[in-house]
Amino acid sequence: MKNRMRHIAVAAAALVVSHVGTAETARAQGADAWPQKTVTLVVPFAAGGGTDAFARPFAAWLENRVGQRVIIENKAGAGGTVGASAAAKAAPDGYTFFIGAAHHAIAPALYPKLDYAIEKDFEPVGVLAVVPQVVVVHPEKVQAKTLGELIAAAKASPGKLSYGSAGHGTTHHLAGELFKLVTKTDIVHVPYRGAGPALQDLLAGHIEMMFDGLGSSAEQITGGRLRALAVADTRRAALLPNVPTAAEAGVNGYEVTTWYAVFAPKGTPPAVVARMTELMKEGFASRQMKDAWDRNGSVIPDTFGEALRSLVVSEIGRWDKVVKEANVKLQ
Repeated sequence: MKNRMRHIAVAAAALVVSHVGTAETARAQGADAWPQKTVTLVVPFAAGGGTDAFARPFAAWLENRVGQRVIIENKAGAGGTVGASAAAKAAPDGYTFFIGAAHHAIAPALYPKLDYAIEKDFEPVGVLAVVPQVVVVHPEKVQAKTLGELIAAAKASPGKLSYGSAGHGTTHHLAGELFKLVTKTDIVHVPYRGAGPALQDLLAGHIEMMFDGLGSSAEQITGGRLRALAVADTRRAALLPNVPTAAEAGVNGYEVTTWYAVFAPKGTPPAVVARMTELMKEGFASRQMKDAWDRNGSVIPDTFGEALRSLVVSEIGRWDKVVKEANVKLQ
């Protein structure tokens, strides 16, 4: 009897091990088989902005790599929070991802009634790109050739200059408010439904300047259609070696970096998140994406998973402090 019970126990244990092994194999095969249909990347701003500048090359590379369609769905509004809210509510089936940005770490300080939490309601996949903000002006509307001259002009005519942003609560907006705070200037904020529309109005001369992410304005700067006065970083941008940092131009304490990142709705299968992480790393090693990132002034990032979540939490704290110090209010 004892021997029989022992044999039954051994057989049961073998069955459990076999079942676990089969489940793990199935999960692995599921990740390898993913995707089996169209993948959607939700971009929470209008087309043509900094988020698009990196989301679209990544989507093109990913589509070619996995053999399924990868589409960009632009959902603009309320400083990127409309698209974020929609993405947070999407089915966590591995076929919807969200391209969030530094803007979404600012939003909690300005939108107290958000129906999602960027640090809790998404699975962090990885940082897609990191670019410095750059102070750009329309070369005909603004005569200033240096940051010092721009500040002098702003102080001489308070409220005359206007800057565009991708919307209330975006890095463009907060970068402008931080600039006003540290330089003690009065420059009018004009919000748009994305950096793309703001950039178009700047090129048309309807506004005088922007505090833009290098990703969306790089081509316009190198093409001579915009004048860059300073980079809001600790070092000069490789793409603009002759443009000084804000500190070199005489403005200390003005550092703003924009990051873009891939998130999945909370509950997305871990195997799919892991597979997307692998694909991002593979994409970063490709010549196609390296060239696109170089053109848009971004370094190749190396922040994935929980390191991205930690970045988001840290940024939420940082921008909450800036919002309070600059007394930024939604209008």
